[in-house]
Amino acid sequence: MEIKPAAVSARGWGWRHASRRNFTLSGLDLEVQPGQRVLLLGPSGAGKSTFLHALAGVLAADEGEQAGQLLIDGQAPADQRGRVGMVLQDPNSQVIVGKVGDDVAFGPESLQVPRPEIWQRVYEALDAVGLDVPLTRPTNALSGGQKQRMALAGALAMAPGLLLLDEPTANLDPEGILEVRDAVIRAQERTGATLIVVEHRVPIWAEHVDRIVVLEKGGGVRVDGPPAQVLAEHGAELAEQGVWVADFERPKPLPKVSVKDRALFKAVSKQLSPEEAGETSEPRDTQHASSAKLEPIIWADDLTIGYSPEHPVGQHLQCSIPRGVSTCITGVNGAGKSTLALTLAGLLPALSGTVHASEDLRTPLPDEPIVKKHFWRRQAPKGLLGADGLLPVDPHDWSSKQLLPRLGTVFQSPEHQFVTSTVVGELMAGPQALGIAEEEAHEQAMEVLTRLRLDKLAKANPFTLSGGEKRRLSVATVLVSAPQVIFLDEPTFGQDLRTWRELIRLLKSLIEQGTTLVSVTHDEDYLAALGQHILHVDESGVSVK
Repeated sequence: MEIKPAAVSARGWGWRHASRRNFTLSGLDLEVQPGQRVLLLGPSGAGKSTFLHALAGVLAADEGEQAGQLLIDGQAPADQRGRVGMVLQDPNSQVIVGKVGDDVAFGPESLQVPRPEIWQRVYEALDAVGLDVPLTRPTNALSGGQKQRMALAGALAMAPGLLLLDEPTANLDPEGILEVRDAVIRAQERTGATLIVVEHRVPIWAEHVDRIVVLEKGGGVRVDGPPAQVLAEHGAELAEQGVWVADFERPKPLPKVSVKDRALFKAVSKQLSPEEAGETSEPRDTQHASSAKLEPIIWADDLTIGYSPEHPVGQHLQCSIPRGVSTCITGVNGAGKSTLALTLAGLLPALSGTVHASEDLRTPLPDEPIVKKHFWRRQAPKGLLGADGLLPVDPHDWSSKQLLPRLGTVFQSPEHQFVTSTVVGELMAGPQALGIAEEEAHEQAMEVLTRLRLDKLAKANPFTLSGGEKRRLSVATVLVSAPQVIFLDEPTFGQDLRTWRELIRLLKSLIEQGTTLVSVTHDEDYLAALGQHILHVDESGVSVK
Protein backbone atom coordinates (compact mmCIF):
# COMPACT_ATOMS: atom_id res chain seq x y z
CA MET A 1 0.00 0.00 0.00
CA GLU A 2 1.86 3.05 -1.31
CA ILE A 3 1.20 6.33 0.49
CA LYS A 4 2.30 9.81 -0.55
CA PRO A 5 2.73 11.99 2.56
CA ALA A 6 0.81 15.27 2.53
CA ALA A 7 1.90 18.86 3.19
CA VAL A 8 -0.24 21.17 5.35
CA SER A 9 -0.29 24.94 5.05
CA ALA A 10 -2.29 27.41 7.20
CA ARG A 11 -1.95 31.12 6.49
CA GLY A 12 -3.85 33.51 8.71
CA TRP A 13 -6.46 30.78 9.13
CA GLY A 14 -9.26 30.99 11.67
CA TRP A 15 -12.71 29.61 12.46
CA ARG A 16 -15.72 30.96 14.32
CA HIS A 17 -18.63 28.69 15.18
CA ALA A 18 -21.99 30.07 14.12
CA SER A 19 -23.21 30.35 17.72
CA ARG A 20 -20.06 32.14 18.96
CA ARG A 21 -19.11 35.81 19.01
CA ASN A 22 -15.35 35.20 18.91
CA PHE A 23 -13.12 33.06 16.72
CA THR A 24 -12.00 29.76 18.26
CA LEU A 25 -8.78 30.04 16.25
CA SER A 26 -7.47 33.20 14.62
CA GLY A 27 -4.41 34.12 12.60
CA LEU A 28 -3.01 30.58 12.50
CA ASP A 29 0.21 30.36 10.48
CA LEU A 30 1.59 26.84 10.28
CA GLU A 31 3.54 24.76 7.76
CA VAL A 32 3.84 20.98 8.18
CA GLN A 33 6.21 19.22 5.80
CA PRO A 34 5.36 15.83 4.24
CA GLY A 35 6.11 12.95 6.61
CA GLN A 36 6.54 15.08 9.74
CA ARG A 37 5.15 14.02 13.11
CA VAL A 38 3.58 16.91 15.01
CA LEU A 39 2.22 16.94 18.57
CA LEU A 40 -0.42 19.68 18.80
CA LEU A 41 -0.89 21.10 22.30
CA GLY A 42 -2.81 23.92 23.93
CA PRO A 43 -5.29 24.64 26.71
CA SER A 44 -8.82 23.25 26.60
CA GLY A 45 -10.84 25.29 24.11
CA ALA A 46 -7.79 26.50 22.13
CA GLY A 47 -9.22 25.04 18.91
CA LYS A 48 -7.08 21.90 18.50
CA SER A 49 -10.00 19.64 17.57
CA THR A 50 -11.51 22.39 15.40
CA PHE A 51 -8.26 22.56 13.43
CA LEU A 52 -8.24 18.78 12.91
CA HIS A 53 -11.88 18.80 11.80
CA ALA A 54 -11.07 21.56 9.32
CA LEU A 55 -8.17 19.50 7.90
CA ALA A 56 -10.50 16.51 7.63
CA GLY A 57 -12.90 18.65 5.58
CA VAL A 58 -15.87 18.17 7.90
CA LEU A 59 -16.48 21.80 8.91
CA ALA A 60 -19.45 22.88 6.80
CA ALA A 61 -19.72 26.47 5.55
CA ASP A 62 -23.13 26.92 7.21
CA GLU A 63 -21.71 25.87 10.60
CA GLY A 64 -19.47 28.90 10.99
CA GLU A 65 -17.17 31.47 9.45
CA GLN A 66 -13.70 30.78 8.06
CA ALA A 67 -10.86 33.26 7.72
CA GLY A 68 -7.55 32.94 5.92
CA GLN A 69 -6.39 29.91 3.98
CA LEU A 70 -6.00 26.23 4.87
CA LEU A 71 -4.52 23.86 2.29
CA ILE A 72 -3.47 20.21 1.96
CA ASP A 73 -1.02 19.72 -0.90
CA GLY A 74 -2.10 23.10 -2.24
CA GLN A 75 -5.84 22.28 -2.28
CA ALA A 76 -8.78 22.92 0.07
CA PRO A 77 -9.39 20.06 2.59
CA ALA A 78 -12.88 19.47 1.19
CA ASP A 79 -11.26 18.45 -2.10
CA GLN A 80 -8.76 16.14 -0.40
CA ARG A 81 -10.93 13.89 1.78
CA GLY A 82 -9.50 10.70 0.34
CA ARG A 83 -6.05 11.95 1.40
CA VAL A 84 -6.95 12.41 5.07
CA GLY A 85 -7.64 9.81 7.76
CA MET A 86 -8.88 10.78 11.22
CA VAL A 87 -9.13 8.85 14.49
CA LEU A 88 -11.29 10.30 17.27
CA GLN A 89 -11.26 10.15 21.09
CA ASP A 90 -14.08 7.66 21.63
CA PRO A 91 -13.42 4.15 20.26
CA ASN A 92 -17.13 3.28 20.18
CA SER A 93 -18.07 6.31 18.07
CA GLN A 94 -15.90 5.03 15.22
CA VAL A 95 -17.31 1.51 14.91
CA ILE A 96 -19.31 1.37 11.68
CA VAL A 97 -20.24 -2.26 10.99
CA GLY A 98 -20.43 -5.51 12.91
CA LYS A 99 -17.25 -7.35 11.88
CA VAL A 100 -13.62 -6.26 12.06
CA GLY A 101 -12.76 -6.91 8.41
CA ASP A 102 -15.86 -5.14 7.08
CA ASP A 103 -15.24 -2.17 9.37
CA VAL A 104 -11.66 -1.68 8.16
CA ALA A 105 -12.79 -2.16 4.54
CA PHE A 106 -15.51 0.51 4.78
CA GLY A 107 -13.20 3.45 3.96
CA PRO A 108 -11.57 2.07 0.81
CA GLU A 109 -14.95 0.78 -0.36
CA SER A 110 -16.32 4.32 -0.04
CA LEU A 111 -13.38 5.52 -2.16
CA GLN A 112 -14.31 2.89 -4.82
CA VAL A 113 -11.00 1.08 -4.53
CA PRO A 114 -11.04 -2.14 -6.64
CA ARG A 115 -12.23 -5.06 -4.52
CA PRO A 116 -9.04 -7.20 -4.66
CA GLU A 117 -7.00 -4.18 -3.55
CA ILE A 118 -9.45 -3.42 -0.72
CA TRP A 119 -8.72 -6.69 1.07
CA GLN A 120 -5.00 -6.37 0.47
CA ARG A 121 -5.21 -2.96 2.19
CA VAL A 122 -7.27 -4.42 5.06
CA TYR A 123 -4.64 -7.10 5.79
CA GLU A 124 -1.78 -4.61 5.54
CA ALA A 125 -3.52 -2.05 7.78
CA LEU A 126 -4.37 -4.59 10.48
CA ASP A 127 -0.79 -5.86 10.39
CA ALA A 128 0.56 -2.30 10.64
CA VAL A 129 -1.38 -1.59 13.85
CA GLY A 130 -0.75 -5.04 15.34
CA LEU A 131 -4.41 -6.08 15.59
CA ASP A 132 -4.20 -9.85 15.24
CA VAL A 133 -7.84 -10.98 15.30
CA PRO A 134 -10.00 -12.83 12.75
CA LEU A 135 -11.68 -10.61 10.15
CA THR A 136 -14.98 -12.11 11.26
CA ARG A 137 -14.48 -11.09 14.92
CA PRO A 138 -17.56 -9.08 16.08
CA THR A 139 -16.59 -5.47 16.66
CA ASN A 140 -18.54 -5.40 19.91
CA ALA A 141 -16.27 -8.15 21.27
CA LEU A 142 -13.17 -5.94 21.06
CA SER A 143 -11.67 -4.07 24.00
CA GLY A 144 -11.33 -0.29 23.92
CA GLY A 145 -7.69 -0.51 22.88
CA GLN A 146 -8.52 -2.99 20.13
CA LYS A 147 -11.34 -0.77 18.84
CA GLN A 148 -8.98 2.18 18.71
CA ARG A 149 -6.43 0.13 16.75
CA MET A 150 -9.25 -1.01 14.43
CA ALA A 151 -10.20 2.64 13.86
CA LEU A 152 -6.56 3.41 13.09
CA ALA A 153 -6.44 0.47 10.66
CA GLY A 154 -9.61 1.77 9.00
CA ALA A 155 -7.96 5.15 8.50
CA LEU A 156 -4.73 3.58 7.17
CA ALA A 157 -6.66 1.37 4.72
CA MET A 158 -7.73 4.56 2.94
CA ALA A 159 -4.01 5.19 2.21
CA PRO A 160 -4.13 8.74 3.63
CA GLY A 161 -1.23 11.11 3.15
CA LEU A 162 -2.28 12.89 6.34
CA LEU A 163 -3.21 11.04 9.53
CA LEU A 164 -5.04 13.05 12.23
CA LEU A 165 -5.44 11.75 15.79
CA ASP A 166 -7.72 13.63 18.20
CA GLU A 167 -6.78 12.40 21.71
CA PRO A 168 -6.87 8.77 20.57
CA THR A 169 -5.94 7.42 24.02
CA ALA A 170 -8.29 9.57 26.13
CA ASN A 171 -10.63 6.75 27.23
CA LEU A 172 -8.11 3.92 27.48
CA ASP A 173 -6.51 2.13 30.40
CA PRO A 174 -2.73 2.58 30.84
CA GLU A 175 -1.91 -0.60 28.92
CA GLY A 176 -4.28 0.37 26.09
CA ILE A 177 -2.68 3.83 25.88
CA LEU A 178 0.73 2.35 25.15
CA GLU A 179 -0.77 -0.21 22.74
CA VAL A 180 -2.42 2.48 20.63
CA ARG A 181 0.54 4.87 20.81
CA ASP A 182 2.94 2.16 19.68
CA ALA A 183 0.55 1.08 16.92
CA VAL A 184 0.40 4.66 15.62
CA ILE A 185 4.19 5.05 15.56
CA ARG A 186 4.66 1.63 13.95
CA ALA A 187 2.06 2.43 11.27
CA GLN A 188 3.54 5.86 10.54
CA GLU A 189 7.01 4.41 10.16
CA ARG A 190 5.72 1.84 7.66
CA THR A 191 3.60 4.27 5.62
CA GLY A 192 5.51 7.55 5.94
CA ALA A 193 2.24 9.51 6.28
CA THR A 194 2.26 12.98 7.80
CA LEU A 195 1.03 12.73 11.39
CA ILE A 196 -0.68 15.36 13.58
CA VAL A 197 -1.65 14.25 17.09
CA VAL A 198 -3.75 16.25 19.55
CA GLU A 199 -3.04 15.20 23.12
CA HIS A 200 -3.03 16.89 26.53
CA ARG A 201 -0.47 14.62 28.17
CA VAL A 202 2.95 15.36 26.71
CA PRO A 203 5.05 12.42 28.04
CA ILE A 204 3.04 9.85 26.04
CA TRP A 205 4.13 11.31 22.67
CA ALA A 206 7.06 13.71 23.23
CA GLU A 207 9.81 11.21 22.39
CA HIS A 208 8.04 10.03 19.25
CA VAL A 209 7.38 13.29 17.36
CA ASP A 210 9.52 15.76 15.40
CA ARG A 211 7.80 18.95 16.56
CA ILE A 212 5.61 20.32 19.30
CA VAL A 213 3.21 23.07 18.27
CA VAL A 214 1.30 24.90 21.01
CA LEU A 215 -1.85 26.84 20.11
CA GLU A 216 -2.92 29.92 22.00
CA LYS A 217 -6.58 30.17 22.99
CA GLY A 218 -8.38 32.48 20.57
CA GLY A 219 -5.16 33.03 18.60
CA GLY A 220 -2.63 31.12 16.55
CA VAL A 221 0.69 29.41 17.28
CA ARG A 222 2.30 30.32 20.60
CA VAL A 223 5.27 27.92 20.58
CA ASP A 224 6.74 25.75 17.82
CA GLY A 225 9.94 23.71 17.88
CA PRO A 226 11.69 20.40 18.64
CA PRO A 227 10.17 18.63 21.68
CA ALA A 228 13.25 18.78 23.92
CA GLN A 229 13.77 22.47 23.23
CA VAL A 230 10.12 23.42 23.69
CA LEU A 231 9.86 21.57 27.00
CA ALA A 232 13.18 22.87 28.32
CA GLU A 233 12.48 26.50 27.45
CA HIS A 234 8.72 26.68 27.95
CA GLY A 235 7.86 23.80 30.32
CA ALA A 236 6.81 25.97 33.28
CA GLU A 237 4.85 28.33 31.02
CA LEU A 238 3.09 25.43 29.33
CA ALA A 239 2.12 23.90 32.69
CA GLU A 240 0.70 27.28 33.78
CA GLN A 241 -1.38 27.39 30.59
CA GLY A 242 -2.73 23.92 31.24
CA VAL A 243 -0.44 21.70 29.18
CA TRP A 244 0.40 18.42 30.90
CA VAL A 245 4.14 18.14 31.51
CA ALA A 246 5.97 15.28 33.20
CA ASP A 247 6.86 16.99 36.49
CA PHE A 248 3.72 18.96 37.37
CA GLU A 249 2.90 19.46 41.04
CA ARG A 250 0.43 16.80 42.24
CA PRO A 251 -2.48 17.77 44.52
CA LYS A 252 -2.52 16.51 48.09
CA PRO A 253 -4.39 13.18 48.17
CA LEU A 254 -7.51 12.59 50.24
CA PRO A 255 -7.10 10.21 53.20
CA LYS A 256 -7.51 6.56 52.20
CA VAL A 257 -10.26 4.26 53.36
CA SER A 258 -8.98 0.75 54.07
CA VAL A 259 -11.32 -2.14 54.79
CA LYS A 260 -11.27 -5.89 54.37
CA ASP A 261 -13.54 -6.79 51.49
CA ARG A 262 -15.31 -9.69 53.25
CA ALA A 263 -15.86 -7.71 56.45
CA LEU A 264 -17.38 -4.73 54.69
CA PHE A 265 -19.67 -6.83 52.56
CA LYS A 266 -20.91 -8.82 55.54
CA ALA A 267 -21.54 -5.56 57.32
CA VAL A 268 -23.51 -3.88 54.55
CA SER A 269 -25.43 -6.91 53.37
CA LYS A 270 -26.71 -7.58 56.90
CA GLN A 271 -26.89 -3.95 58.02
CA LEU A 272 -24.29 -4.64 60.73
CA SER A 273 -21.23 -2.70 61.74
CA PRO A 274 -17.91 -4.36 60.79
CA GLU A 275 -17.33 -5.10 64.49
CA GLU A 276 -20.71 -6.84 64.76
CA ALA A 277 -19.80 -8.84 61.69
CA GLY A 278 -16.85 -10.24 63.60
CA GLU A 279 -14.14 -8.49 61.61
CA THR A 280 -12.06 -5.35 61.98
CA SER A 281 -11.90 -2.48 59.53
CA GLU A 282 -9.42 -0.21 61.22
CA PRO A 283 -7.44 2.20 59.04
CA ARG A 284 -3.84 1.23 58.35
CA ASP A 285 -2.46 4.52 59.73
CA THR A 286 -3.53 7.86 61.15
CA GLN A 287 -3.65 9.40 57.69
CA HIS A 288 -6.55 7.17 56.69
CA ALA A 289 -10.18 8.18 57.00
CA SER A 290 -12.05 7.15 60.10
CA SER A 291 -14.05 3.93 60.02
CA ALA A 292 -17.20 5.96 60.72
CA LYS A 293 -17.18 6.92 57.05
CA LEU A 294 -17.52 3.30 56.03
CA GLU A 295 -21.28 3.27 56.54
CA PRO A 296 -22.63 2.21 53.13
CA ILE A 297 -24.97 4.44 51.17
CA ILE A 298 -25.42 1.98 48.24
CA TRP A 299 -24.46 -1.67 48.01
CA ALA A 300 -25.01 -4.69 45.78
CA ASP A 301 -25.69 -8.30 46.64
CA ASP A 302 -25.03 -11.17 44.17
CA LEU A 303 -25.41 -8.80 41.22
CA THR A 304 -25.41 -9.79 37.56
CA ILE A 305 -25.03 -6.83 35.20
CA GLY A 306 -25.25 -6.27 31.46
CA TYR A 307 -27.59 -5.17 28.70
CA SER A 308 -29.06 -8.60 28.01
CA PRO A 309 -29.30 -11.89 29.94
CA GLU A 310 -27.61 -13.68 27.03
CA HIS A 311 -24.46 -11.56 27.36
CA PRO A 312 -23.86 -10.56 31.00
CA VAL A 313 -20.86 -8.32 31.65
CA GLY A 314 -20.36 -9.47 35.25
CA GLN A 315 -21.96 -12.07 37.51
CA HIS A 316 -22.31 -12.63 41.27
CA LEU A 317 -20.85 -9.21 42.05
CA GLN A 318 -20.92 -7.77 45.53
CA CYS A 319 -19.66 -4.33 46.41
CA SER A 320 -20.37 -1.32 48.58
CA ILE A 321 -20.16 2.45 48.20
CA PRO A 322 -19.15 4.06 51.54
CA ARG A 323 -20.95 7.25 52.52
CA GLY A 324 -19.14 10.57 52.15
CA VAL A 325 -16.13 8.96 50.48
CA SER A 326 -14.61 9.16 46.99
CA THR A 327 -14.82 5.67 45.51
CA CYS A 328 -12.98 4.96 42.24
CA ILE A 329 -13.88 2.02 39.99
CA THR A 330 -10.92 0.72 37.99
CA GLY A 331 -10.19 -2.11 35.58
CA VAL A 332 -9.20 -2.73 31.97
CA ASN A 333 -11.35 -1.59 29.06
CA GLY A 334 -14.37 -3.85 28.66
CA ALA A 335 -14.33 -5.14 32.25
CA GLY A 336 -17.80 -3.72 32.98
CA LYS A 337 -16.89 -0.62 35.03
CA SER A 338 -19.38 1.73 33.36
CA THR A 339 -22.10 -0.93 33.36
CA LEU A 340 -21.62 -1.46 37.11
CA ALA A 341 -21.76 2.28 37.78
CA LEU A 342 -24.94 2.73 35.71
CA THR A 343 -26.56 -0.19 37.56
CA LEU A 344 -25.66 1.20 41.01
CA ALA A 345 -26.89 4.64 39.89
CA GLY A 346 -30.34 3.32 39.04
CA LEU A 347 -30.10 3.92 35.29
CA LEU A 348 -29.71 0.28 34.26
CA PRO A 349 -31.66 -2.65 35.70
CA ALA A 350 -29.74 -5.52 37.27
CA LEU A 351 -30.10 -8.78 35.35
CA SER A 352 -30.26 -10.53 38.72
CA GLY A 353 -29.38 -9.78 42.32
CA THR A 354 -30.21 -6.60 44.17
CA VAL A 355 -28.98 -3.02 44.44
CA HIS A 356 -29.76 -1.53 47.86
CA ALA A 357 -30.06 2.15 48.77
CA SER A 358 -29.69 3.26 52.38
CA GLU A 359 -32.75 4.22 54.36
CA ASP A 360 -31.96 7.94 54.39
CA LEU A 361 -31.66 7.97 50.58
CA ARG A 362 -35.06 6.32 50.37
CA THR A 363 -36.74 8.80 52.72
CA PRO A 364 -39.06 11.27 50.95
CA LEU A 365 -37.73 14.83 50.94
CA PRO A 366 -39.75 17.81 52.23
CA ASP A 367 -42.29 18.95 49.60
CA GLU A 368 -41.27 16.09 47.29
CA PRO A 369 -44.08 14.96 44.96
CA ILE A 370 -45.19 11.51 46.07
CA VAL A 371 -46.20 8.87 43.55
CA LYS A 372 -49.55 7.46 44.57
CA LYS A 373 -50.69 3.93 43.89
CA HIS A 374 -53.04 3.49 40.95
CA PHE A 375 -54.91 0.24 41.38
CA TRP A 376 -56.24 0.24 37.84
CA ARG A 377 -52.74 0.09 36.33
CA ARG A 378 -51.28 -3.32 35.55
CA GLN A 379 -47.80 -2.09 36.42
CA ALA A 380 -47.09 0.22 39.34
CA PRO A 381 -45.52 3.54 38.36
CA LYS A 382 -41.86 4.15 39.17
CA GLY A 383 -41.22 5.73 42.54
CA LEU A 384 -44.22 4.21 44.30
CA LEU A 385 -43.67 4.38 48.07
CA GLY A 386 -43.70 1.11 49.98
CA ALA A 387 -45.74 0.20 53.06
CA ASP A 388 -42.92 1.63 55.22
CA GLY A 389 -43.32 5.06 53.58
CA LEU A 390 -39.93 4.82 51.85
CA LEU A 391 -38.87 4.69 48.22
CA PRO A 392 -38.17 1.24 46.75
CA VAL A 393 -34.92 -0.45 47.77
CA ASP A 394 -33.48 -0.48 44.22
CA PRO A 395 -32.85 3.01 42.75
CA HIS A 396 -33.84 1.70 39.32
CA ASP A 397 -37.42 1.66 40.63
CA TRP A 398 -37.34 5.40 41.39
CA SER A 399 -38.77 8.05 39.10
CA SER A 400 -36.45 10.52 37.35
CA LYS A 401 -37.50 13.31 39.73
CA GLN A 402 -36.71 11.08 42.69
CA LEU A 403 -33.28 10.24 41.25
CA LEU A 404 -32.36 13.85 40.50
CA PRO A 405 -31.71 15.11 44.07
CA ARG A 406 -30.29 11.75 45.21
CA LEU A 407 -28.18 10.13 42.47
CA GLY A 408 -26.60 12.17 39.67
CA THR A 409 -24.69 10.63 36.76
CA VAL A 410 -22.09 12.09 34.39
CA PHE A 411 -21.97 9.85 31.31
CA GLN A 412 -18.82 8.84 29.46
CA SER A 413 -20.01 10.62 26.31
CA PRO A 414 -20.98 14.20 27.33
CA GLU A 415 -23.35 14.72 24.40
CA HIS A 416 -25.63 11.97 25.73
CA GLN A 417 -26.92 14.25 28.49
CA PHE A 418 -27.32 17.59 26.66
CA VAL A 419 -30.98 18.56 26.30
CA THR A 420 -31.03 22.32 25.53
CA SER A 421 -29.51 24.70 22.97
CA THR A 422 -27.40 26.79 25.36
CA VAL A 423 -24.76 26.05 27.96
CA VAL A 424 -26.57 27.96 30.71
CA GLY A 425 -29.83 26.25 29.73
CA GLU A 426 -28.24 22.86 30.39
CA LEU A 427 -27.51 23.86 33.98
CA MET A 428 -30.92 25.38 34.57
CA ALA A 429 -32.85 22.31 33.37
CA GLY A 430 -32.23 20.18 36.50
CA PRO A 431 -33.03 22.80 39.16
CA GLN A 432 -36.14 23.93 37.28
CA ALA A 433 -37.33 20.31 37.07
CA LEU A 434 -37.14 20.29 40.87
CA GLY A 435 -39.35 23.38 41.04
CA ILE A 436 -36.69 26.05 41.57
CA ALA A 437 -37.63 29.46 40.16
CA GLU A 438 -35.98 30.55 36.90
CA GLU A 439 -34.05 33.47 38.44
CA GLU A 440 -32.61 31.31 41.22
CA ALA A 441 -31.81 28.50 38.78
CA HIS A 442 -29.95 30.96 36.56
CA GLU A 443 -27.95 32.26 39.52
CA GLN A 444 -26.97 28.73 40.55
CA ALA A 445 -26.05 27.86 36.97
CA MET A 446 -23.75 30.86 36.51
CA GLU A 447 -22.02 30.17 39.84
CA VAL A 448 -21.10 26.63 38.74
CA LEU A 449 -20.14 27.76 35.21
CA THR A 450 -17.76 30.35 36.65
CA ARG A 451 -16.17 27.74 38.90
CA LEU A 452 -15.52 25.49 35.89
CA ARG A 453 -14.34 28.33 33.58
CA LEU A 454 -17.38 28.05 31.30
CA ASP A 455 -19.15 31.33 32.15
CA LYS A 456 -18.00 33.06 28.93
CA LEU A 457 -19.68 30.27 26.96
CA ALA A 458 -23.04 30.56 28.74
CA LYS A 459 -24.95 31.37 25.53
CA ALA A 460 -23.05 28.96 23.27
CA ASN A 461 -24.56 25.77 21.86
CA PRO A 462 -23.25 22.85 23.98
CA PHE A 463 -22.48 20.78 20.88
CA THR A 464 -19.99 23.40 19.60
CA LEU A 465 -17.77 23.17 22.69
CA SER A 466 -14.40 21.45 22.68
CA GLY A 467 -14.15 17.93 24.09
CA GLY A 468 -12.75 19.20 27.39
CA GLU A 469 -15.40 21.92 27.66
CA LYS A 470 -18.18 19.39 26.98
CA ARG A 471 -16.85 17.18 29.77
CA ARG A 472 -16.82 20.07 32.27
CA LEU A 473 -20.33 21.04 31.21
CA SER A 474 -21.59 17.48 31.72
CA VAL A 475 -20.09 17.50 35.22
CA ALA A 476 -21.66 20.89 35.90
CA THR A 477 -25.16 19.72 34.89
CA VAL A 478 -25.05 17.19 37.72
CA LEU A 479 -23.35 19.39 40.32
CA VAL A 480 -25.96 22.13 40.02
CA SER A 481 -28.73 19.81 41.28
CA ALA A 482 -26.60 18.91 44.35
CA PRO A 483 -27.40 15.16 44.50
CA GLN A 484 -26.28 13.19 47.55
CA VAL A 485 -24.32 10.71 45.39
CA ILE A 486 -22.55 11.63 42.15
CA PHE A 487 -21.45 9.01 39.60
CA LEU A 488 -18.75 10.18 37.16
CA ASP A 489 -17.66 8.14 34.15
CA GLU A 490 -14.14 9.21 33.07
CA PRO A 491 -14.60 12.74 34.49
CA THR A 492 -11.17 14.07 33.47
CA PHE A 493 -10.78 12.96 29.87
CA GLY A 494 -10.00 15.85 27.52
CA GLN A 495 -9.01 18.20 30.35
CA ASP A 496 -5.91 20.36 30.29
CA LEU A 497 -3.83 20.54 33.46
CA ARG A 498 -5.44 23.77 34.68
CA THR A 499 -9.05 22.59 34.31
CA TRP A 500 -8.07 19.16 35.70
CA ARG A 501 -6.79 20.83 38.87
CA GLU A 502 -9.92 22.95 39.15
CA LEU A 503 -12.11 19.86 38.79
CA ILE A 504 -10.11 18.03 41.47
CA ARG A 505 -10.49 21.00 43.84
CA LEU A 506 -14.22 21.15 43.17
CA LEU A 507 -14.74 17.42 43.78
CA LYS A 508 -12.66 17.58 46.96
CA SER A 509 -14.87 20.37 48.26
CA LEU A 510 -17.95 18.22 47.58
CA ILE A 511 -16.44 15.39 49.64
CA GLU A 512 -15.76 17.83 52.47
CA GLN A 513 -19.44 18.85 52.35
CA GLY A 514 -20.54 15.21 52.71
CA THR A 515 -21.25 14.28 49.08
CA THR A 516 -20.49 10.71 48.05
CA LEU A 517 -18.50 10.37 44.80
CA VAL A 518 -18.20 7.31 42.58
CA SER A 519 -15.80 7.66 39.63
CA VAL A 520 -15.04 5.28 36.80
CA THR A 521 -11.52 6.24 35.76
CA HIS A 522 -8.26 5.22 34.12
CA ASP A 523 -6.56 8.46 35.17
CA GLU A 524 -3.75 7.45 37.54
CA ASP A 525 -3.26 11.04 38.75
CA TYR A 526 -6.99 11.23 39.54
CA LEU A 527 -6.72 7.94 41.45
CA ALA A 528 -3.80 9.30 43.44
CA ALA A 529 -5.75 12.43 44.38
CA LEU A 530 -9.28 11.07 44.92
CA GLY A 531 -8.97 7.29 45.24
CA GLN A 532 -10.01 6.97 48.87
CA HIS A 533 -11.76 3.66 48.26
CA ILE A 534 -10.93 1.68 45.11
CA LEU A 535 -13.07 -1.06 43.57
CA HIS A 536 -11.28 -3.07 40.89
CA VAL A 537 -13.42 -4.89 38.31
CA ASP A 538 -12.09 -7.89 36.41
CA GLU A 539 -13.27 -11.29 35.20
CA SER A 540 -13.25 -12.67 38.75
CA GLY A 541 -15.61 -9.97 40.09
CA VAL A 542 -15.16 -6.82 42.18
CA SER A 543 -12.35 -6.50 44.69
CA VAL A 544 -11.30 -3.73 47.07
CA LYS A 545 -7.81 -2.35 46.41
